[in-house]
Amino acid sequence: MKIKLIAIGKTDSKELENLMSIYTNRLTHYVKFEVLIIPDIKNTKNLSESEQKRKEGEAILKQLVPSDILILLDEKGKQFSSVEFSELLQKRMNSGIKNLLFVIGGPYGFSSAIQERANQKISLSKMTFSHQMVRLFVVEQLYRGYTILKNEPYHHQ
Repeated sequence: MKIKLIAIGKTDSKELENLMSIYTNRLTHYVKFEVLIIPDIKNTKNLSESEQKRKEGEAILKQLVPSDILILLDEKGKQFSSVEFSELLQKRMNSGIKNLLFVIGGPYGFSSAIQERANQKISLSKMTFSHQMVRLFVVEQLYRGYTILKNEPYHHQ
């Protein structure tokens, strides 16, 4: 299985980029992993929220193939403990899928087309985080999930 994290817009924080790099490198010891950054939509000042979501959705959909399993990071999604999240990863691996994609939407969320295409929605918290920090949290939780599955000492209960 390959895991891909798709996000809209680049990170402007070198510190977050460095931390992302650390956890990405750690994660690649367990699974094929890639981060795909879709460039910000241009001229958003001239677009409505729904139009911006639609354009971002189109850009995301261009990256998918029909067999991809798409999980949206959405505040209305299901919340998991780290152990439960590791179990989700194990179930997805056991199902024989080729690509598991996690998507972080733009500032206004996801278009209806992306919502309809999604296989699942998960929430990291009831709190709101910057999109840039969510990237780090997702990669760290993926790494944590794999260390849990391997019974390694990173995660403590």
